[in-house]
Amino acid sequence: MFAIVRTGGKQYRVAAGDKIAVEKLAGEAGDTITLGDVLLAGEGDSVADAAKVNVSAEIIAQAKSEKVIVFKKRRRHNYRRKAGHRQQMTLLRITDVGEGKAPAKKAAAPKKEAAPKAEAKAAPAKKAPAKKAAPKTEAAAKKPAAKKAPAKKAPAKKAAPKTDDAK
Repeated sequence: MFAIVRTGGKQYRVAAGDKIAVEKLAGEAGDTITLGDVLLAGEGDSVADAAKVNVSAEIIAQAKSEKVIVFKKRRRHNYRRKAGHRQQMTLLRITDVGEGKAPAKKAAAPKKEAAPKAEAKAAPAKKAPAKKAAPKTEAAAKKPAAKKAPAKKAPAKKAAPKTDDAK
């Protein structure tokens, strides 16, 4: 069985036993993780329901990818900058691609724990008395603020006609 999973903004086609290098994931070497964002799953030519498929993987190592050279140059200005970058990555071995609802149970458990905390926070908010608006003064209530009309600009002056005195 194969699956297409999304992690680190990229998509990977995986099957049991595959080794892939992905953007850095939390965990130590030897830890088992579940890749939850399954986009497509299937067996041969048939396609299975991706919502029911989970992909489990074992972290082989945390490493850095190959160096990427960043070179900037502006010609004729004696401007040259050279820098390198090595992206953090995680090496994974896919242990199992199969049907099961383990990720759904894990996702439901934190929601139940979060609900009592939300109620506990909401209860003190109800005990606080509501603030009342300040009473309006009589002068402000009777007269609205007067709006000034925008100042008009003077018309532009026209250029004087040219004379032939310079001859």
